[in-house]
Amino acid sequence: MLVNGKRALAHTEKIEWIKPIEGADNIELVGILGWTCIAKIGEFKKGDVCVYIEIDSKVPEKEWSEFLRPKHFKVKTMKLGKFKVISQGLALPLSAFDVEIPAKVGIDVTDLLGITYSVAEDNIRKAPEVDKYQRMARRMGKKFSKNPYKWLMKRSWGKVLLFSIYGKAGDKSYKFPTKFKYIHKTDQERVENIPQILESTDKFIRTQKCDGSSATYILERKKNKNKFEFYVCSRKNFYPDTMNNNPYWEMAKKYRIQEKLEDILNHHPEWEYICWQGEICGPKIQKNPHHLEENHLFLFHMITSDKGMWDIRDAKYMWDNYTMESVPIEKELVTLENNMEDFKLTADGYYDPIVCMGHFKCPREGFVYYKADDPNFSFKNVSRKYLLKH
Repeated sequence: MLVNGKRALAHTEKIEWIKPIEGADNIELVGILGWTCIAKIGEFKKGDVCVYIEIDSKVPEKEWSEFLRPKHFKVKTMKLGKFKVISQGLALPLSAFDVEIPAKVGIDVTDLLGITYSVAEDNIRKAPEVDKYQRMARRMGKKFSKNPYKWLMKRSWGKVLLFSIYGKAGDKSYKFPTKFKYIHKTDQERVENIPQILESTDKFIRTQKCDGSSATYILERKKNKNKFEFYVCSRKNFYPDTMNNNPYWEMAKKYRIQEKLEDILNHHPEWEYICWQGEICGPKIQKNPHHLEENHLFLFHMITSDKGMWDIRDAKYMWDNYTMESVPIEKELVTLENNMEDFKLTADGYYDPIVCMGHFKCPREGFVYYKADDPNFSFKNVSRKYLLKH
């Protein structure tokens, strides 16, 4: 769940329903938001507040988490074949923990409980932005763990002094630009965290969700109208051209993105900036579910200074004109299934061969839905079958 722009891996929620599992003597199903979890029989009553720990999480080695040791303390999508049920996440009573948990719905307790992502690289890639002094300390490594640097870092004036010597030159390479009104880090909420959306009668555009690493490319027109500044970014970092040995710059060069964005701005002198966002997929990214032989960039967002987010159908028309690849638009003007179980089943299936080097049987991660009359509103439906295999 996204809380204040950050994914909360553990949060307090209400038990919405409880259902028996046919043939099971000790366990039952409980509903939290749109998620289904396994719990001990009698552990909860409908309406109880619990701690819900999301899939993709890793819990610390504590007395309350000892039962997860066989699973290396990781919380994943799990299928109990014997009972033909799927459990996603972990629901625990507030009393289960060694710290006090507020009995209020919607509290992020990720940091309080010491919960991290189960995949080590995600803890780096998806971590919240840190301040400039922390970035400086990380960059300097072991040197700053010893005195006098360690002593100085504990004092506000000392941090300022060290930053004036060591920080300024390298600091800009770590910041995702925040000065652009309409450009934000790429994040979509899971449908399970907003189950009320299934009651909507609005129409949505459904796109296939490619599985890789998100990238952002921005071209800004400077005050001198003939000059531009090009931003190459990962999900949270900006990489200047002095740090171009990475997949983000590889894609910028492969697709000649700066040249193409300059051409667009030259044709639209009223725009102050243009942004393309997409997913980099390839042989060494997320276990290469697309079976690609080299890295590809599949675009999904276009943002301009005049109106913000574009309708993906209009954006695709421009991407096609500039020979860019993009995520497949699977269906237009979709009406949502109003039952969560039925809706989850629609996420299962295979990718369009166009994003899989012509292969027809690449299991699809799921779909992203964009509101047809408001492209700023989107959410994702991730396939449970896909999660069980990845």
